[in-house]
Amino acid sequence: MLVTTADVADAVAARSVLEPLTYERFPRLRVVRADSAYGRYGLPEWVTTLNHFLLGLVKRPRKAVGFVLLPGRWVAERTFAWLGRYRRHSRDYERLAGSSEAMIQISMIHRMARRLKPGPNTLRFHYRKRQRRKA
Repeated sequence: MLVTTADVADAVAARSVLEPLTYERFPRLRVVRADSAYGRYGLPEWVTTLNHFLLGLVKRPRKAVGFVLLPGRWVAERTFAWLGRYRRHSRDYERLAGSSEAMIQISMIHRMARRLKPGPNTLRFHYRKRQRRKA
């Protein structure tokens, strides 16, 4: 994870995040999905030189109007929504990017710990099963 200032483009900062993802550390990693904005600054070409994984750019359909559910993108958006439930992340209160990064890690640790051992009054979230289309 990496938190940067707003003047750093995501595709530029992505190199710092993706470079440590070696095959030895993450042998099951095959595809990293990213927004179409990550197709800039030579990032896809740079990822191919690593030979560890592929960079899958999720693009919005050309003629789409309004909200469109993009495959694979909802995972990142859902995670941002989870973080938004923590008051500390509602605004940028931190002076240092490192402090912000630490608070995000603490929030996600809390989130995962609650999933491992839910409280007595915690409602269980049930994923909906995918509906099969009739031919």
